[in-house]
Order: sequence, then structure tokens, then C-alpha cells
Amino acid sequence: MDLRQYFKKIRDTENALTDTFPLIVSLETADGGKAGTFSEVTREQAAKLIVEGSARLASDAERKAYFDKQASDRKAVERADFARRLQVTIVGEPDFDAADEDRPVNLPVSRK
Repeated sequence: MDLRQYFKKIRDTENALTDTFPLIVSLETADGGKAGTFSEVTREQAAKLIVEGSARLASDAERKAYFDKQASDRKAVERADFARRLQVTIVGEPDFDAADEDRPVNLPVSRK
């Protein structure tokens, strides 16, 4: 392949991409590339991978499923982090009685 044509295809593909960070799906390649891996990459990198035939743009349904999963994973991590930071002290009824005995009694002060 002529290098000028190769880079022209990359530029044309890059210009056709509308997202700043397009979501691509890897394709199986002869050198051991694994199919079905989702990645958000720059427009330049996405164009290069598409022209080389090692990736394709994700469909709208794939994009929705990917971003929904990302959002649910983020919420799960936030919940786990909140649960890790939350500190709870459980005080039973006998502890209340002991606390009352230790507390000094306020007696009225007599004034002369």
C-alpha cells in the first residue's frame, strides 16, 4: 500500500469520527488480537486502528450497554467506599445506665 493513501485513509476516517473519544471494539487478528474488547481512544488512534482492520466503531446499542455498565460499576465502587468510611457505634441499654452513674449530679447551689 502506498503510504500517501494509507495516511489519507487515516485522515479521512478521523474526520468522519464525531466523538472526541470514540468507543471502539477490537477485532480478532492473525497476530493474536482478541475480539470484543471495548476501548475509548482518541480520534487519531481510533482512525488508525479502523484503517488497519484491528478495530471497528461500537454500535449505538453497544455504546449504551458499555456506558450503562460503567455507570453501575462506578456507583458500586462509590457505595463500597462509603461503606468502608462509615463508622457506626452501637450502644446498648446497659451502657446507657452505666453512663448515667458516671455522670456527676448537678445539685442546686445554695446562696447566702
